[in-house]
Amino acid sequence: MPLHKDSPRSEPSAEHRRLALNPFFGEADPTAGMESAPPRHKLPDGALPPATAYRLVHDELMLDGNSRLNLATFVTTWMEPQAGVLMGECRDKNMIDKDEYPRTAELERRCVAMLADLWKAPDPSTAVGCSTTGSSEACMLAALALKRRWAVRNADRYPATARPNLVMGVNVQVCWDKFCTFWEVEPRLVPMEGDRFHLDPQAAADLCDENTIGVVGILGSTFDGSYEPIEELCAALDALQERTGLDIPVHVDGASGAMVAPFLDEELVWDFRLPRVSSINTSGHKYGLVYPGVGWVLWRSPAELPEELVFRVNYLGGDMPTFALNFSRPGAQVVAQYYTFLRLGREGYRAVQQASRDVARGLAERIEDLGDFRLLTRGDQLPVFALTTAPEVTAYDVFDVSRRLRERGWLVPAYTFPANRQDLSVLRIVCRNGFSSDLAELLLEDLRLLLPELRCQDHPLSRDHDVATAFHH
Repeated sequence: MPLHKDSPRSEPSAEHRRLALNPFFGEADPTAGMESAPPRHKLPDGALPPATAYRLVHDELMLDGNSRLNLATFVTTWMEPQAGVLMGECRDKNMIDKDEYPRTAELERRCVAMLADLWKAPDPSTAVGCSTTGSSEACMLAALALKRRWAVRNADRYPATARPNLVMGVNVQVCWDKFCTFWEVEPRLVPMEGDRFHLDPQAAADLCDENTIGVVGILGSTFDGSYEPIEELCAALDALQERTGLDIPVHVDGASGAMVAPFLDEELVWDFRLPRVSSINTSGHKYGLVYPGVGWVLWRSPAELPEELVFRVNYLGGDMPTFALNFSRPGAQVVAQYYTFLRLGREGYRAVQQASRDVARGLAERIEDLGDFRLLTRGDQLPVFALTTAPEVTAYDVFDVSRRLRERGWLVPAYTFPANRQDLSVLRIVCRNGFSSDLAELLLEDLRLLLPELRCQDHPLSRDHDVATAFHH
């Protein structure tokens, strides 16, 4: 549902609309045909030739930023042409019509099986999971399963006297706040402290009680690219169970890291090898290397997904199980995910993710060498790093840097950290497949050119940090 407000500007004048249309957009004769551009805020009275409609939309979209230079987003901005062709061939297929499109449904099942094997499920053949529109929907489905399992265990108290809660770090993505608001769950947030910018295992365990539906661990914080210590979190909850009998499950939000760690950090134990990990999600459209929007959520076994949450729909003559917040959605992204799994395999993914990490680490080191910045992270977990200005820099701040880089086409977000570290404002750079060492060199060159001007300022120019630039997850 679009939430954009209508433009406050009035409809352009007839003369403005006449001059807004290039005469060459006419079908054949530049001097004939349309006399003015169509209205912008209501349906036009008549139809347009397809070429004219295309040109009008195409030209307006030129004002968007270049997605390849968007170092704020984690979302994939480049795929091979063959993937684009496949997606074009499948864009009219509705994923819910599994009887009508059985091969698309089969590719979804294969992707789930591949991820179950990748994430070390005890028995990949029995692990259950599904595709989603992205990791936000995947997180909400996993949290719904946690809440329902808790509600069944506490049927004598809920909803009369017990209010469920969910424990997580203050650095979680906004989808977790949405879940708690939409489904009336109390969020219990572990704050940042000092140079710890994500969840502390013992602090998380200390927030748990008999009403805790689960604890969320983030494999790859969007704030700084660091992994949360999932194994240590599970150990703290194991100790809690020994002391109190409370058996608290863990969900791993691996929106980015679940498609990085299996290839680059194989010794890191974070996945279904930990018995306390109940479910895992990831974004296929982030480091899964697929255009938006596709996500995945898996449970270690059918026991972790309550059967009553799975709806069986008699649709177009078929009985189909479905667990999703959406109904109709295109099959193109699922097909693209299977293509990418097939195309790259383990070694291909390892090569792609290693290249992104190498670019991130190299760029972080060279920015540090400039002397004006202090690194918070170095891109050695997610290919993402955060930095702030050095203590002695007083002429400008990170918001000035972000604004000046935008003038050169680079989208680098500047934002303030949450509670307990609101004194800290940072820049964050996301290195994705397609952001090559050549592009990193161009970014560094533009940064070098800007620094002499920034150093000459009397003071930072950004006053309202809330509107200086948005924080993009």
